[in-house]
Amino acid sequence: MIKPFLQKLLNIILPRRCRKCGKILHTDEELCEKCLNELNFIYPPYCKKCGFPLSEDNYNHKMICASCLKKKSTPFRLSRSALYYDEGSKNLILSFKFMDKTENAHLLAAMLKVAGQDIFNAGADVLIPVPLHYTRLLKRKYNQSVLLAQELSYYTGLPVDSFSLIRHKKTQPQVKFSGIQRVKNVKNAFSVKNPEKLAGKRVILIDDVFTTGSTLKECALTLKKAGVRSVDTLTVARVC
Repeated sequence: MIKPFLQKLLNIILPRRCRKCGKILHTDEELCEKCLNELNFIYPPYCKKCGFPLSEDNYNHKMICASCLKKKSTPFRLSRSALYYDEGSKNLILSFKFMDKTENAHLLAAMLKVAGQDIFNAGADVLIPVPLHYTRLLKRKYNQSVLLAQELSYYTGLPVDSFSLIRHKKTQPQVKFSGIQRVKNVKNAFSVKNPEKLAGKRVILIDDVFTTGSTLKECALTLKKAGVRSVDTLTVARVC
């Protein structure tokens, strides 16, 4: 443990800064008050199945959204996200994903822990980050989903398995596509190594942003085929 006087010296030399705007902080918080207030957290009411935010006047007594009511089946048990993906959260997430702000993982994982309470209460065995193709991992140097899973493991005690689910197909970035094109882009892109390790397990898929859910769905289908008992998804933010 760092002694108080050494901590004060460190704070002078390397002052604590807001994770989002870089402003010097004089408290132990991760975000300044302005940036914290800019974040739009997803609170109830939301669909109890997929986690999509609902307004007070457009949900039924079962708290299921119209989309989930229409679906006959889904590979997900539950889906939850901490934030709306909007102008308030973009900078925090994109700087973490593309600009080497890996220190943001601790804060974002804390948000995941709060957002994922329904999933943790339902029971889970292992955290699996959405994998990158090895060529993209070499270029980016890290997988942001792995960092999130590792930090969340610290908060929850759940183990991380970042090796069983593999992205064997080099796909184009999903941001280039929309709708059905996203589904086609990731079709058959994943596989499971040593499926016996995951047989019967309750898996939480970890990723940064839930956009259309195409990538997460393909991961879930692959895991279910490998014998996984259930798949939940937990993301920092979602497009609503």
